[in-house]
Amino acid sequence: MKVLANDGISKSGILALEKGGFEVITTKVAQEQVANFVNENNVSVVLVRSATKVRKDIIDACPGLKIIGRGGVGMDNIDVDYAKSKGIHVINTPASSSESVAELVFAHLFSGVRFLHDSNRNMPLEGDTNFDGLKKAYANGIELRGKTLGIVGIGRIGQATAKMALGLGMKVIAADSFIPQVDVTVSFFDGQSITTTIVSQSLESLFKEADFITLHVPAQDGYIISEKELAIMKDGVGIVNCARGGVIDEVALVKALDSGKVLFAGLDVFENEPTPEMAILMNHKISLTPHIGAATGEAQDRIGTELASQIISLLG
Repeated sequence: MKVLANDGISKSGILALEKGGFEVITTKVAQEQVANFVNENNVSVVLVRSATKVRKDIIDACPGLKIIGRGGVGMDNIDVDYAKSKGIHVINTPASSSESVAELVFAHLFSGVRFLHDSNRNMPLEGDTNFDGLKKAYANGIELRGKTLGIVGIGRIGQATAKMALGLGMKVIAADSFIPQVDVTVSFFDGQSITTTIVSQSLESLFKEADFITLHVPAQDGYIISEKELAIMKDGVGIVNCARGGVIDEVALVKALDSGKVLFAGLDVFENEPTPEMAILMNHKISLTPHIGAATGEAQDRIGTELASQIISLLG
C-alpha cells in the first residue's frame, strides 16, 4: 500500500512505515493535483501538515483513499466529518508537538520582554554607531518570574506551556470552556516532581488579571481577542499566538501595540497565511515566526512514528 506524505514526514516515520510494508511517497504534489496523483498512483493514505488541504472535492474524487492523517493537532485543513461519513479514517498526533510549541511560546515571551526581536534588527544596522542609544532603548526589560501567565485553552499544549511557566516561577491561570480543572505535573531531571491544580476561570477575568496571554485553541468562527478584549487587559500586556491564525483581530492588535496598550506580541500564525499583512510583518513590537511551532527534529520524529503506528494498526 502507498502513503503520500505531501507535506513531508520524518525519516523515522518513513522507516517505520516501510518496515510495516508500506511504500512512502514524499513528492510534493500541488494542491490542485492531489486527487489526480492519489488516483493515478493508487495511494491509500494521504498525510498532511498545515499546507495541504483535504476537502470534500478530494475525498469525493478519491474512492480508494482509506486514511487521511494530519501531522500535528488541528485538523481545520481536513473535512473530517465528511471523510468519516465516507468510511475514511482520519488520524492526527495531538501529543507529539506539545513541548515544541510550548518552547516557541517562551521563545516569543523572552524575545518580547527583552526586546530581542527588535534589537536583532537594529544591532546590525546601528550597533557600531549608536551602541549607547540602543542600550538605552532596550534598557527597560521585564522578568517573567513572578508574573501571571494567562493560558487560553489548557489542553495538551496549554498544559506543556503551563509546566514551563511554573518552572520559571510564574503564576499560571487558565480559561477553557471544556476543561474545568487540570492537574499539571512539573517533572525534574532527578526524578522529583511537583503537581499543582489549575482551575479554569472566565475569559474576561483572565484578560483582566494576566500580565502575559498565550492562546492554545483550535480555529474559531470569530475572534477570541478583538478591540473589546484588548480594552480590558492590563496596560503593557504581552500576547503570544502559536495556535491558529484568525483568533486575534490583527487590525485591533496593531492599534493596541501602537498605542502602548500591548507591550509586544509574538506571532507564529496569521490571519492571511501564507501572505501575512505588511502592517504585521513590519511592526517592530511583534516577534515573528513562520508557523514553525511543531518544527523541531524531536517533534517531527514523534509525529512520524506516531502516524506510522496508527496507520499500521489500522491497515497492517
